[in-house]
Amino acid sequence: MHLITLDNETDFDGWRMAARALVLHSVTTAEVNWTVRDHAQDPPSQAALPFPEVPEGRFSVPAKFIELARTIIRHHDITRFALLYRLLWRLRHHHDLLDNVDDRDVAQAAAMASAVRRDEQRMLDTLRFHEIGRERTSRYVAWFAPEHHIVEAVAPSFARRYADMPWSILTPDICAHFDGSLISFTEGVGEAGAPSEDRLEETWRLYAANLFPPARLHQKAQPPKRSWQTIERMSDAAGETQTDPDAAMRRKQATSVETIETLREQAATCRACHLWKHATQTVFGEGPSHAPIMMVGEQPGDKEDLAGLPFVGPAGQMLDRAMEEAGIDRKKVYVTNAVKHFKFVPRGKIRLHQKPNTEEIRACRQWYERELTALRPKLVIALGATAAQCVFGKITPINKNRGHLIDLAEGAKALVTVHPSYLLRLPDADAKAREYDRFVEDLKIAAAMLGKPARAA
Repeated sequence: MHLITLDNETDFDGWRMAARALVLHSVTTAEVNWTVRDHAQDPPSQAALPFPEVPEGRFSVPAKFIELARTIIRHHDITRFALLYRLLWRLRHHHDLLDNVDDRDVAQAAAMASAVRRDEQRMLDTLRFHEIGRERTSRYVAWFAPEHHIVEAVAPSFARRYADMPWSILTPDICAHFDGSLISFTEGVGEAGAPSEDRLEETWRLYAANLFPPARLHQKAQPPKRSWQTIERMSDAAGETQTDPDAAMRRKQATSVETIETLREQAATCRACHLWKHATQTVFGEGPSHAPIMMVGEQPGDKEDLAGLPFVGPAGQMLDRAMEEAGIDRKKVYVTNAVKHFKFVPRGKIRLHQKPNTEEIRACRQWYERELTALRPKLVIALGATAAQCVFGKITPINKNRGHLIDLAEGAKALVTVHPSYLLRLPDADAKAREYDRFVEDLKIAAAMLGKPARAA
């Protein structure tokens, strides 16, 4: 009897290497026992045979089996390893086996894969972070109790969704941590039970104190020896996992050469937050690829959602008129929004605009950052509070910051002003006229900056 011990619960590479060697040695499914390191096991009734050396030779299996196996390996049932080996053994002689939905092994595999996918979707849909601490010492923490071993597979989705905030996901089995560039994994918090919302901070403080020395608590998390990955974790058809510590740097370098067109194509299928489910389409930015001015609004409205273009409704028309009066050539401006999907509440045939929340702004901020990198504008104009929060990464008062240029870390300058839709909502004609003139004056600062160097605040 061959006893195969895998390194951890999701050790697909270890399973694949062992399974290949066993098949090439013609070891039947009845002659193999599978287990995971550190699992409590009863002593074997007889001495286990050593792991067979991998012989020369090759055999092929359908690509969909590799995909299926990668999913099933995350199921909690310990019999999954044996099931996958049975399927692999049988696929050598029955290449179309997976098409037989009535087959007992195939049906069991399909059920396991579906259970894993449901659990992953449940985690994506229901997990909520809570802010712990303040300002520079803050961290976002969430508790989740998955049914299967899905945390390592789902963590990169949260890293993309919340790319600008440090977070930790605590689970009984394994914990995931993100520091802004790398995801790391540590042991779980135990089976003490899910902490209530008001006890989550207490649980995190105790966990963090035991896990990290105080001096390192807010430093970048280092990848543990057991398992780690970058946001860039990708698998090819053969299923190789990226574990390169330079991957984060390559990601930043790759981002720097992205074009607006490639970004627009990628954003068309963005699922970083729930807003895509009800919007007609992604409304990405529009304008010259090397525009000196980048204007950031809040989100697309009803007309923008239907047209797929930013600022084509009443607010866009007012913006065009104000830019013309300020001396800004609209054709030389790139316009975009902090949030790329229309958020609304239906009222009969009317869709009422809803202000994006902080979570939605954070989820979409990656697109603003990548647009900024691709464009490299001289000036970013934040139109309204939502846009200012996106540009500066924090809540930024409008009146306190408008009327002067502000330096950005990226080398550009920023100008804060109101959103043109604010002007449309003013009921008093005199107030609307005064605020419109003030809006034009703000835009004249932008026009003057392009004409001659301006002094930053």
